[in-house]
Amino acid sequence: MNDAWLFPDWPTPRSVHAAVTTRLGPGVSAPPHARFNLGVHSGDAPEAVASNRDILRQTLGLPAAPRWLRQVHGTAVATLGPLAGADEPQADAAVSHLPGTVLAILTADCLPVLFCSDDGSAIGAAHAGWRGLAAGVLETTIEQMQLAPSRLLAWLGPCIGAASYEVGEEVRAAFVDRAAAAAACFAATRPGHWHCDLAALARQRLATAGVARVYGGGFDTFADPRFYSYRREGARSGRFASLVWLAGG
Repeated sequence: MNDAWLFPDWPTPRSVHAAVTTRLGPGVSAPPHARFNLGVHSGDAPEAVASNRDILRQTLGLPAAPRWLRQVHGTAVATLGPLAGADEPQADAAVSHLPGTVLAILTADCLPVLFCSDDGSAIGAAHAGWRGLAAGVLETTIEQMQLAPSRLLAWLGPCIGAASYEVGEEVRAAFVDRAAAAAACFAATRPGHWHCDLAALARQRLATAGVARVYGGGFDTFADPRFYSYRREGARSGRFASLVWLAGG
């Protein structure tokens, strides 16, 4: 990884490409968002975000504009093509089988998960904060890809690390009440509080769903200043993007 970009290291087919932005990309946002904020709901100047999104497409040579989502920490999955409509769909994941489509997830501590099929015919992207992860956003994305889970690859992008992410009992219960094995992803800190390993929880959920080829992980957006972090910066934190796309036909 250089300062501006992260290119996932996973054995994708030649038709599948992926990239993750950082706040240090070639953008125009001013402090406190400096400089490559891609989120429109973070208090940044709208014209700066629009410019950054144009720069993103041009710099990466994307085959089309990214299909941005209105993310709400749910489990809805949009099936998309390369042509954007007048509005961004309200969803926390997207899938596509159409060449030229660019899927995008915005985060600032939540876990972005990218998917592709082993033959390069399908891609997916999911926004997995603890609520969406517990509610099944990864499983729903897998279902919407309409392929056997054994044919899928997944890559876990930058999210807040376990050492930086203390949560209350309600978060732990949301996972452990469903699967006792999830307890291994929490470490007690003080009464009623736990360190939570989002990436480990995602690996568990993916394995249970039948996705055996899982890559990535090992990041901490809170500790690494190259990434935006809501927990570190508060409501005015910017957003970075995790993208996956199918080469144009």
